[in-house]
Amino acid sequence: MHFQDIKERAISQWETMQNSPTPRILVGMGTCGRAAGGEDIFDTLSREIQDQNIKCDLIQVGCIGLCYAEPLIEVVKPGKPSVFYGNLTPELTAEIVKDYLAGDDPRPDLALGTRGEGTLEGIPKLFDLPVLRSQVRISLRNCGNINPESIDPYIANGGFQGLERALGMKRQEVIDEIKQSGLRGRGGAGFPAGVKWQFCYDAPGDTKYVICNADEGDPGAFMDRSLLEGDPFSVLEGIVIGSYAMGASVAYIYIRAEYPLAIQRLVSAIEQMENYGLLGENIMESGVDIHIKIKEGAGAFVCGEETALMASIEGSRGMPRPRPPFPAQSGLWGKPTNINNVETWSNVPIILQNGADWYAGYGTEKSKGTKNFSLAGKVNRTGLIEVPMGITLREIVYEIGGGIPEGKELKAIQTGGPSGGFIPTNLLDLSVDYESLAEAGSIMGSGGMVIMDEDTCMVDTAKFFLSFTHAESCGKCVPCRCGTKQMLDILEDITNGEGRPGDIELLEELAQSLKNSALCGLGQTAPNPVLTSLEYFRNEYEEHIFKKRCVALHCKNLVSFYILPDKCTGCGKCARKCPVEAIAGGKRMVHVIDQSKCIKCGTCFDVCPSKFSAVVKVSGETVEVPSEPIPVKKKEKAKE
Repeated sequence: MHFQDIKERAISQWETMQNSPTPRILVGMGTCGRAAGGEDIFDTLSREIQDQNIKCDLIQVGCIGLCYAEPLIEVVKPGKPSVFYGNLTPELTAEIVKDYLAGDDPRPDLALGTRGEGTLEGIPKLFDLPVLRSQVRISLRNCGNINPESIDPYIANGGFQGLERALGMKRQEVIDEIKQSGLRGRGGAGFPAGVKWQFCYDAPGDTKYVICNADEGDPGAFMDRSLLEGDPFSVLEGIVIGSYAMGASVAYIYIRAEYPLAIQRLVSAIEQMENYGLLGENIMESGVDIHIKIKEGAGAFVCGEETALMASIEGSRGMPRPRPPFPAQSGLWGKPTNINNVETWSNVPIILQNGADWYAGYGTEKSKGTKNFSLAGKVNRTGLIEVPMGITLREIVYEIGGGIPEGKELKAIQTGGPSGGFIPTNLLDLSVDYESLAEAGSIMGSGGMVIMDEDTCMVDTAKFFLSFTHAESCGKCVPCRCGTKQMLDILEDITNGEGRPGDIELLEELAQSLKNSALCGLGQTAPNPVLTSLEYFRNEYEEHIFKKRCVALHCKNLVSFYILPDKCTGCGKCARKCPVEAIAGGKRMVHVIDQSKCIKCGTCFDVCPSKFSAVVKVSGETVEVPSEPIPVKKKEKAKE
């Protein structure tokens, strides 16, 4: 069947569905939706629709990005704007079926927003909400909107038009289009994608390879996973276009095995593309043969590095090798190879479909287009976002993210995962682009963005990220193997209250040595969290070392708990819950904590009735309290 016939049929089916008198419900069934209870919601909808004899189509979709509102559904009734409902339970879902699907009450009290023409009283437009108002969905254009397990909806919404155009162009013309768009690799360093493609295209040899790096491993990052789960066809189409442009007939997707849903949907998508003649032999009757294979990784963070990734595909241990030669010269099995990440590939089809100038119209002069971020940590609206390059950190945290929970103060933003750095609040108006983040000491990375509030200890957080990179080091080169261990030991001492004068200077010296001498990007960027925390939060290191004080009250060995005699009522709750029996005192007695026995677990602080606040948590200071239990003072009654 010709692609034109396939496209016309898919569009006809889509229009029939859009104009159908049968209502439909889209259920968020990405990993985030399922983890929040999406499967229970789907089962409830199926049961309620059957019990009430309602004709309705249930469609599974990926993540629309509002992870904070999962489980999430979109109810589409003919002739009305669709309505989004979030934070659902099976009970609330049953109410929506009864009140809106069977009745005519859209339940504004439960609705997040509407989409489409028209309005519903009491419900705002979804894309007028602050969380979506500043976003521009290019890479995520289909996520949450179409069934990711069916190729026809993708085709009906413009899918494979970019490939169709590319196959009608010369290979060099396709590469020039990508160059002109300004698309930069979204996996970390931000190298211009078109230039990278050109290197591979110009490399001599008849056999070339293309790789999609889906080995997403940063703590707090879920951009690639959500994109593959919500719209695998856009990534695959981008890979096919790139393979054609560079002259490769075989492409690999290297994906971590911990992403079973993404793998499942990729396998299904590849099979459907092959059945439609969009992958495999003689694509779109063009005479071009391209095959895509999936390689599951075992979860090694270092395999996100290009040369380690290729070693893993070849069946060797995932360890980096020196460069040059670069992959474009000698990559997979010694052949010219190009590697881009999931988000980069997903942008390629829409660039070919709408043109390079259209894409270059977004972003800044040097950082074109949009960028996906996983917004995580201490922020009210966590989720997957896509914003134009050049947006400020302030807009992301306070407009899209809705600010910090419980009205607490923002302390820092970490971008770029373990390889990135901490950005303080005085740089909140920093433009989010490759150059500005690098100037601040951080990196764009693949797009993890972790928000930290006033309760965060920056020394301990730097230790956490360094412990991650140390554990994930392949151990091949001495600077990374030994340097990260030495730095980690120093941070352990500092957070344990055993820091010494000179530790800060030694950390800086080790960090610079590691950056300058490590073999690959993992080791070269591992010191970034330490260096940026030293640059912007040096006072916290000094307080840990010289005052034995953690201002965030986080480091256990620097924290003490005391019971205030004028607040304690002798209820005994703290003593009963203490796991090591470190609290003494009887009924109507002021209780006392034995500091030599206390393990700093904080149980006493957590269980003390809030109206009394008798247990206090301090660092670097001593509170005057009785050494032995004493009777609780009786409160005098006020004279009339």
